[in-house]
Amino acid sequence: MTRRQRLANLLRQRILILDGGMGTMVQQFKLGEADYRGHLCRDHACDLKGNNDLLVLTKPEVIREIHNDYLAAGADIIETNTFNGTSIAMADYQLEHMVRVMNRDAAKLARECCAEWTKKTPDKPRFVAGALGPTNRTASISPDVNDASKRNVSFDELVAAYTEQLEGLIEGGIDLVLVETIFDTLNAKAALFAYQTVFENDRDPPPLMISGTITDASGRTLSGQTVAAFWNSVRHAKPLSVGINCALGAVAMRPHIEELAKIAPETFISVYPNAGLPNPLSETGYDETPAMTSGFLKEFAQSGLVNIVGGCCGTTPAHIRSIAEAVAKVSPRSVLAG
Repeated sequence: MTRRQRLANLLRQRILILDGGMGTMVQQFKLGEADYRGHLCRDHACDLKGNNDLLVLTKPEVIREIHNDYLAAGADIIETNTFNGTSIAMADYQLEHMVRVMNRDAAKLARECCAEWTKKTPDKPRFVAGALGPTNRTASISPDVNDASKRNVSFDELVAAYTEQLEGLIEGGIDLVLVETIFDTLNAKAALFAYQTVFENDRDPPPLMISGTITDASGRTLSGQTVAAFWNSVRHAKPLSVGINCALGAVAMRPHIEELAKIAPETFISVYPNAGLPNPLSETGYDETPAMTSGFLKEFAQSGLVNIVGGCCGTTPAHIRSIAEAVAKVSPRSVLAG
C-alpha cells in the first residue's frame, strides 16, 4: 500500500485533524535575541529575533514542546516548522546557507514527536507534513506601483529554493508535502514543479496537500484568482487534498469551502482558518475562543464539506482539542477517488 493510499483510506474513515498556529505558540515563550541565536548563531552579523524557523536549530526544545502539545490535543498531522524555510525568505536574515539543515532538522524533530505518539496510540498514527510557505516575494505582482513589469523573484529562483527545501525535508523524514497559504498561484506552481521534479522517479512519493488563502471579501487570492480559477490552476498536480487556510476566519471561508468541495469531487478538502479576526487585546492576538472556532468547523463537517480540519494564526492546542472533539463523531466528506 502506498503512502497516498494509506492516507486516503484514513480520510474515508474519519475527519483528520491538522495542528494549529506555530507563531502563536512561539510568542507565548517570550523569546529574546539570545534565544534565537543560541550557541550556533551567537556571532551572526544581523538580528535573528522573530526567525521562528531557526528555532529548530537554536531552541529545539521549544518546537518539540509545541509539536507535542498539538499531538496531545489530538492532531493527526503536524506541520514542520519550515513555513519560511527557503533561501529566499532566509535572505532577510543572511541565513541562506543554513536552509537545508534547517529543513532536515525540522522534519527530524517532527518525525520523532510523531513516532513517540504513534507508539503510545498505535490505533491513531501520526503524520508529518513538510510545510512549504509562499515566501516573502511574489512572482505575479510588481513590487513597484510605477512599473507593472518589475519583479523581485523569478519562477526559476522559486523552483530552486523549493527544491532545496524539499531535499532537506525528505532527508528529515516527512510523510506529506503541504504547499500552503498560497496567495500567488505562480509561486505555488514553482513549488509544485519542484515537487514533481524531485519525486519524478519515486514510486511512492509523499502525498501532496495544497492550500490557498483568500485575502478579502471578494473571494480572491492576492494575485486575483477566484477559488475556481485557483483550483483549475493547480489540479494538474493531482493533490491528495486541496483547501483554504489563514487570512479569513471560518465564517468568511464558508462559501469558498463549499464551492471548492463542489468543484473538486475527487479530492479531499482541508480547511484551517485563523481564530477569527486579529485582536491585539486578546491573549492569542485573535478574537475566537476554542469553542467558537470548533463550532464553526463542526458545522462545515456536518454539512459534508471537509476531510481535514485544523487551525492557523491565533489557534492553540486548546483550539485543536476542541476541534477534534467537535468533529470526532461526524462522517467525513465523501470523495469519488483519492
